[in-house]
Amino acid sequence: MAAANKTVTIAALSLLVGLVVLGLKLLAWWTTGSVALYSDALESIVNVVTAVVALIAVRLAQKPADAALPYGYHKAEYFSAVIVGVMIIVAAILIIREAVLGFFAPHVLMAPAQGLAISLGATAINVVWAFVLIRYGRQVRSPALEADGKHLLTDVISTIGVLIGLVLVFLTGWAVLDPILAGLVALNILWSGWGVMRDSVGGLMDAATPPDRLKRIREVIAGNADGAIEAHDIRTRQAGSLTFIDFHLVVPGAMSVDAAHAICDNIEAKLHEAVEDIQITIHVEPENKAKHAGIVVL
Repeated sequence: MAAANKTVTIAALSLLVGLVVLGLKLLAWWTTGSVALYSDALESIVNVVTAVVALIAVRLAQKPADAALPYGYHKAEYFSAVIVGVMIIVAAILIIREAVLGFFAPHVLMAPAQGLAISLGATAINVVWAFVLIRYGRQVRSPALEADGKHLLTDVISTIGVLIGLVLVFLTGWAVLDPILAGLVALNILWSGWGVMRDSVGGLMDAATPPDRLKRIREVIAGNADGAIEAHDIRTRQAGSLTFIDFHLVVPGAMSVDAAHAICDNIEAKLHEAVEDIQITIHVEPENKAKHAGIVVL
């Protein structure tokens, strides 16, 4: 419960950070009139929207399973991550529009030094918070928080590119570099949006748990199924922070139901000790159903 509350708190703080950074970037754009800084501010608007979506998704994912959704609300975070990806792409399209307009009507920047300083401060905040979100998101296996953190990292990369470009504009006087830079930022953002959506769709499609986690699951089953013959058709799927595991356990035909159930209980207990946040389903079969494949435990 404490971890769940911390996850919601992190998501709420992400919204607050997004609002602060948005304010700073709008100020930097207003100070300079730069199309590139305007594009950077547009991306920060997306950061705020995605932080709101992530907060809603994280709170929804904490709800316990009920009659309507007996497997729980864990996949709500994947929907959030998909929405984040879509918003990133929308931001890129808006930036491309501004870049095209700025290319055909470039203008000299106002107070570039002040604007660069403000934008640099906003970037420093984003760097710190992005690593907090990604690290904690991976720790608790929260797709929404991790996607939000990755998006912030793309924002950081974009902003660094913008700042370098604006320094060149200031040094060379080539105002046309400003919209060209905004266009390059947009392309980077498009690639990031595609990556976030691709990873999230995998979760919605019941992608298997990562190979190292699956290997650990198989090792635990093999080492704690004394009395059984084999375990086959082992399947896993990831739903937010929860991993679903199901497999067939073959036992001697003469074994009692109580004895077979005891083996299942032992496997489940050891799996829960070795792997966090799992839900297990075991189908017990007699020895004539053995496939002589999978995990032989006899």
